Amino acid sequence: MRYSDGLFGRKEVPRVPAAAPAVGAHPHAPGQPLTAVPRPATAAAAPAPAEAANRAEEAAGSRLIVGPNIKLKGVEIDDCDTLVVEGRVEATMVSRAIQIAEQGSFKGTADIEVAEIRGSYEGELTARGRLVIHATGRVTGKVRYGRLLVQEGGEISGDIGTLGAREPGGRAA
Repeated sequence: MRYSDGLFGRKEVPRVPAAAPAVGAHPHAPGQPLTAVPRPATAAAAPAPAEAANRAEEAAGSRLIVGPNIKLKGVEIDDCDTLVVEGRVEATMVSRAIQIAEQGSFKGTADIEVAEIRGSYEGELTARGRLVIHATGRVTGKVRYGRLLVQEGGEISGDIGTLGAREPGGRAA
């Protein structure tokens, strides 16, 4: 079956029009035995696990995707549950999650719950829950996190500390 890219990159199944009955035809002629009407083939009844996870995530809240070749500069991003960066973003952000793709870059300040970095992040980052830096990820600047996972090959540099760590001068980070 051939899929086509629909609105917002969603895959759409081409629709096959149902055969129209002949003019004046009745679906069941008297005196004829009842027969099963074949139904057109449809997409799988249950979505694949990955599709189900994506749908659940979409239903959970708002999602902003900055696609490749897009540069978003000088903005303040609020009330966005998940920011997906495939291009370049220079912004201030307070949100639930950020995902930076391998070719994506973010420069600025972010206060979020969960960060997954495959590209580059430069600036001030507070990941209250979890910060994951994948093998291709690079993070530089002032970084505070609840939990940290850096895969082999991933890089983190700058002023790094856990939330609750004391900064010089005796105040909490």
